[in-house]
Amino acid sequence: MAQQTFLDKEKLICSICLDLQKDPVTIPCGHSYCLECIQNFWGEEQKALSCPQCRQSFTSRPVLVKNTILAELVEDARKAELQPSSSERSPTGPEHVDCDFCEGKKLKAAMSCLTCLASYCEQHLQPHFRVAGLKKHKLVKATLKLQENICPRHDKVIEIFCRTDQKCICILCSMDEHKGHDMVSAAAERAERQTKLGLDRQKVQQRILKLEEDLEELQQTVETINLSAEKSIKESQNVFKGLIRLLEQKCSEVEQKVKSYQMEEVRKVEELQEKMQQEITKLRKTEAELDQLSSTEDHLHFLNNYSSLSDLSVCTDLASFQQAQHCFDDALKAVSEATEKLEETLRDQTTKISHTLDVILFEDFRSREDFMKYYHQITLDPNTANTHLSLNEQNRTATWTKVEQKYSNHPDRFVKRSQVLSAEGLTGRCYWEVEWSGGG
Repeated sequence: MAQQTFLDKEKLICSICLDLQKDPVTIPCGHSYCLECIQNFWGEEQKALSCPQCRQSFTSRPVLVKNTILAELVEDARKAELQPSSSERSPTGPEHVDCDFCEGKKLKAAMSCLTCLASYCEQHLQPHFRVAGLKKHKLVKATLKLQENICPRHDKVIEIFCRTDQKCICILCSMDEHKGHDMVSAAAERAERQTKLGLDRQKVQQRILKLEEDLEELQQTVETINLSAEKSIKESQNVFKGLIRLLEQKCSEVEQKVKSYQMEEVRKVEELQEKMQQEITKLRKTEAELDQLSSTEDHLHFLNNYSSLSDLSVCTDLASFQQAQHCFDDALKAVSEATEKLEETLRDQTTKISHTLDVILFEDFRSREDFMKYYHQITLDPNTANTHLSLNEQNRTATWTKVEQKYSNHPDRFVKRSQVLSAEGLTGRCYWEVEWSGGG
């Protein structure tokens, strides 16, 4: 009875999707399909349509009406699927096949008969070895998938392979819809494909070996990359640390020189201050003597002492010490110029390093947005444009023309080729877009 239910379920399967029909509809020839399956099969065509199963053609597109009775049967079959089968309830698991003829406790089946569509234990299998009529039946290892070996259309054992349609069929199929096709026995096709399968397995194994070798090589490459990167980072750190030490050393040297110069100049100033103080004291004494001489009434005494008192010493000039301030300014200017040159050198070299790494760095570009991260707007340089190129739109477009343009003479201009360079220099990874029209 369970087997009959299974056969009824097979008749409810859509031959297009090979599943229980969903929203079943019946076409004029009497065959039924899922509504969506037959619609997709016919597509948008309105004429020259045919049944996928019997090939009956229709002059116009049939009206698809739901088969209510068939839909109820399909729903019952779906509910039956939700209930566990005897094999699923068996403690030995889903691979255990019960004997169909044991009463009471079911014994494990040893073989299945494709002719009887039943499975037998060792005891119930014996008639197939003794009875002449049963000896011709085809026995296979016990299986739960007996129905897969039976043609759903003719209920015959599937034992032929149609090479034309690349499908397994029964003897009646070979005389019906597959008539005239290239056909062989399923066993012969299996033997031929078994040989090819062996070759395919060899290819797969060879491919696996090759991939494993490539994988090992890639792993070594990863290790090499990591070691090289670590070495590069370490050496770069040492270089920059050395550069920092050099800068600190030079800073210390400059500081020492400035302090030495400072001490020397301060010493000179202090000596000059002392001399000036002594000179002030002397001058104050002379001033007092001059005041005294000025008030004397003795003409001879005035004349005899004036000459010695009027010989005044000249104070040291301060211009030499003002020059010291200029020296400090010049030193600071030199340090600033050295800093600018060092920054420029570091910036240029860092750009070169980044460009070198960007060139070898792989990036997976999947969309325009990925490229736009490196977008750079190009402006054309009129000093390089060939005279047959006319630049427009703020030097963003170039148009070839027979009439020579009146450009000024410039050594960078293309003479023989109709070319033009960009006005901006490009470094690192750059992306720009070009619109092209016309021939050439």
